[in-house]
Amino acid sequence: MTALPNSATDATSLLYKPGQLDPDEAKALTARLLSGTDDGELYLQFIASESFAFDDGRLKTADYSRDSGFGLRGVSGETTGFAHANEISAAAIARAGETLQLLDPAKGQPAPPPARTNRFMYTDASPLDLVPFAEKVALLEKIDAVARAKDPRVAQVTASLLASWSVVEIVRADGFVARDLRPLVRLNIGIVAEANGRRERGSFGMGGRYLYERLFDEGEWLRGVDEAVRQALVNLDSVAAPAGETTVLLGPGWPGVLLHEAVGHGLEGDFNRKGTSAFSGRIGERVAAPGVTVVDDGSIAERRGSLSIDDEGTPTGETVLIEDGILKGYMQDRLNARLTGVAPTGNGRRESYKHSPMPRMTNTFMRSGHDDPAELLARVKDGIYATSFGGGQVDITSGKFVFACTEAYKVENGRIVSPIKGATLIGDGPKVLTRVSGIGNDMTLDEGVGVCGKGGQSVPAGVGQPTLLIDGLTVGGTG
Repeated sequence: MTALPNSATDATSLLYKPGQLDPDEAKALTARLLSGTDDGELYLQFIASESFAFDDGRLKTADYSRDSGFGLRGVSGETTGFAHANEISAAAIARAGETLQLLDPAKGQPAPPPARTNRFMYTDASPLDLVPFAEKVALLEKIDAVARAKDPRVAQVTASLLASWSVVEIVRADGFVARDLRPLVRLNIGIVAEANGRRERGSFGMGGRYLYERLFDEGEWLRGVDEAVRQALVNLDSVAAPAGETTVLLGPGWPGVLLHEAVGHGLEGDFNRKGTSAFSGRIGERVAAPGVTVVDDGSIAERRGSLSIDDEGTPTGETVLIEDGILKGYMQDRLNARLTGVAPTGNGRRESYKHSPMPRMTNTFMRSGHDDPAELLARVKDGIYATSFGGGQVDITSGKFVFACTEAYKVENGRIVSPIKGATLIGDGPKVLTRVSGIGNDMTLDEGVGVCGKGGQSVPAGVGQPTLLIDGLTVGGTG
């Protein structure tokens, strides 16, 4: 298979081909097809991806794929016309433009183009071809062998390696053109430990917008093995989780996924413009305890949720959503920002060229406070300490959520007494924020494994938080 180009200049050949489409044709077509609309763009994309899965002592899957296509979007008022195809050619784009004829003509001036930026949040090189196939398989074999040697109770090991490289180009009717080359890698390790007929799981994952070399660093993947094995062995000793309303201490880092689901989606611009969020119409009001500051920032170098530009061409940046407990703003794409009279925040995201953009989170986290995490634990007289979560569900309108803990502990009189199994956290986002009574000084971002779903689309995202003490959260348990 032909190696991928590794520069922005060479990447042009992946989107434009003689006899099909050239950059000037793309600009001319977009200007003609989007004439009379408020906004929109031609979104061109090439993506290459690979995945390797090692399970039960052998390589189970090795997948490699390439895809390319375009999405053409026109926006008039609140209405969007969108068409896509996996053929990048002038003829296909012209056919897609017929869809936009159904839009009512725009009544005002076209929306201005995004601000330009020349910053880079990550390398433009592709991770796929820089490491030979044999070395990728060898890494997964080593992870399997090392994990099994850690403890005789390790009964099963799964390890997977995933990477993608995407080239996107955004062409607007006003002549604006922007391009972004996006690498993404991830390593997952899963462990099943068994003792006395009981089996429990542990897991660890890490990744980001960088090349494979960081995942191949021995210190990094060994840390991942240690953590996955540790979690599995901890869960072997777990007892049934208690049920009822209790004090909950959340660990730093990945537990921010609860914040992402229970609060983050409710702060996205589309839900608030339509009045369907628990936070609608509450700018300037207190929505959280003093000290709670929540931000979304897509401009953190090499993070999984980061983007140099969003999928409409707007540069990403830091958006303060809640500051010291006061609601300050929402995450906006271009459409919802225009309709509500505010500036877009660089949160217009789409899964691929097959999808229309919508307001989405990038890296969403709560900033550190001033409390010592050990002191926060000492405050818990009777409660649980949750350090890792699995799946969860949230209702955007009410903010109500349910989250399953994958690692949690019973706490009595400020001391961890035993790991617990089967704990779920139940509540609603707005109320949880008002019950925060302690904010640690140890804010940590997750290791780079988050995937966010909304409206049938999935995109990579980041989360984070410091240690948080929450008074009175309902815990569903088995004990």
